Amino acid sequence: MTDDLCVEVPVSTVFRIRWATTPWEAAEAMRLRRAVFCAEQGIFDADDRDDIDDLAQLLVAVKCETGHDDVVVGTVRIHESEPGVWFGSRLAVDAAHRNHGKIGATLIRLAVSSAHALGCRRFLAHVQSQNEPLFRRLHWQSLAEETLLGRPHHLMEADLRHYPPCTTPHVGFTAPGRQATGLPA
Repeated sequence: MTDDLCVEVPVSTVFRIRWATTPWEAAEAMRLRRAVFCAEQGIFDADDRDDIDDLAQLLVAVKCETGHDDVVVGTVRIHESEPGVWFGSRLAVDAAHRNHGKIGATLIRLAVSSAHALGCRRFLAHVQSQNEPLFRRLHWQSLAEETLLGRPHHLMEADLRHYPPCTTPHVGFTAPGRQATGLPA
């Protein structure tokens, strides 16, 4: 006779990358930004919020796992600085999920593609130098090297030909997770 409590069941994980639409998503995105930019990297003391947050659109990567509560594991914000010119900033992925390989890239894809649908003609970002190779692989070019907040950065521009407009950013994209086996919750 088999003990039903010990039967292994597949645990399915999906990452939903979309515009933040609920207060808990926004709150969790800000918590993640503080964890990355304040606690981990020490760029800011207690909070990384600035005036851009008041006009920016927040995007989130939400980990949806069978049997567990959804959790925000990635975020970025976008804003239009002048007509047709958009910026992405504050890209952050939870340390435990950086090895996934698709969360940051999918956040970048939705950021540029949704801005493109809103009339973006140029999409720029100040990218920390260690992340410059990732952006190059995603069809961005470096326009200048600079120092921001005491750290080396690249001013980079996305090649919009590789980012077709996304008119459904509230639905966004999905990135499959790795399937694991676990015990029922």
